Amino acid sequence: MKRREFITLLGGAAAWGTPAGAQEPRRVIGFLSGVSSDTFPGVVAAFAQGLNDTGFIEGNNLSIEWRWAEGQ
Repeated sequence: MKRREFITLLGGAAAWGTPAGAQEPRRVIGFLSGVSSDTFPGVVAAFAQGLNDTGFIEGNNLSIEWRWAEGQ
């Protein structure tokens, strides 16, 4: 094997070994409620559990932006 062929092979292997864009994009969900978070204590847990059941894990492949209007 000639030097030029070896360098080409090595460069191709290096480029092949680094997957560009292989990570799943992180999704963001906005949760907005007109009441306080204390009004429905089970809603937050049930919402997160429902997402977990479908494969979305907060902090892993999902971000949730929680907003509570506190009745205002």
